Amino acid sequence: MKKRILAFALTLVMICGLTACGKTEIPADNSENNDSAVEATATGLAGAEGETYYMNVFVSGVEYWFPVYAGMKDACKQLNVNCVYGGTTEYDAQAQVESFEAMLAKNPTGILCSPINEEAFVEPINRAIEQGVAVVTYASDSPNSNRQAYVTSDNTNEGATAARAVAEDMGGQGSVMVLRNPGQSNHDIRCDSFIATIEAEYPNIQVVADVATNQNEQAGYDAVMSTYQKYPDLGGVFCPEGVSIVGAATAAKELGTGIRCLCVDTNDTLLDMLKDGDMFSLLCPDQYMQGYLGMMSLFIAAHPENVNPMNERKANGENIMDISIDNGLTIITPETADYYYVADYAASLGYKDVNDMLSEYKTK
Repeated sequence: MKKRILAFALTLVMICGLTACGKTEIPADNSENNDSAVEATATGLAGAEGETYYMNVFVSGVEYWFPVYAGMKDACKQLNVNCVYGGTTEYDAQAQVESFEAMLAKNPTGILCSPINEEAFVEPINRAIEQGVAVVTYASDSPNSNRQAYVTSDNTNEGATAARAVAEDMGGQGSVMVLRNPGQSNHDIRCDSFIATIEAEYPNIQVVADVATNQNEQAGYDAVMSTYQKYPDLGGVFCPEGVSIVGAATAAKELGTGIRCLCVDTNDTLLDMLKDGDMFSLLCPDQYMQGYLGMMSLFIAAHPENVNPMNERKANGENIMDISIDNGLTIITPETADYYYVADYAASLGYKDVNDMLSEYKTK
């Protein structure tokens, strides 16, 4: 059933692309949106005048989010609605909740949110939906909330893919370790899947350390150095994020033993290290599609009048979606790394620079 609903949603995306009016230039100003809620009904896949959608992130300066917003922005241009990038600059659950609350106070049509902590967002998301604001999560989830859809790469597949890549390159022998960022659901799933795959499929590889480095470069460096002293056959290090792994790869380079370091993330530093041979591999969720499909899902959730699912939910006033969408996964190699530099990517989309790509979009 979920596959059928996903196919239906993707059909809507295709229709939207065919009916789009083309690329719209970004206004030079960055003025505040209308704070009043939009009550008008959308016409097909064109939003009502004044509709505004927000993207809510944690640690807003992290490059991962930038292509996600680019995808959301393109979808908003095609839907003829406004969008704004925002969230918190801190890695702090309460700070992100407060940024979500600030967006909610502006009476948006919908919020595309990546919750830093799933439980912290249950009440805010539920309250938003009760107020008539659509909420879709992406990258990380709040599954116990009433969020209307979840768009993500398959975190279980990411961990398993990473495990197999390292284990095969190690010839199925030796030891590996995990650097963890506990408490963020998508990161925990990646780590757990990596460990489970190694244990189930590679009996001659031992997971010798599972260290909480909490997105800290120095902690990643220290963890690899100390683990190697105990296990000199250490052959691989997996990390669910792109900060701790930099320290780990630096340690591996100093040790000179060919320890393979990989993570699920991408930024200029990681790409440079990959091209220089200091990183074994990078796994990249398709962030653009994450934002694009997330926005399309958000629009559907905000406008249930546009769709007629074959179930009783719409008649009962319930969430008509309740779907999860996989936005895909790519393994980056040194040969393909040049496609992933964010400034070059922004330019390829026609933006002046990254800040231009992250700017507010307002319909004319």
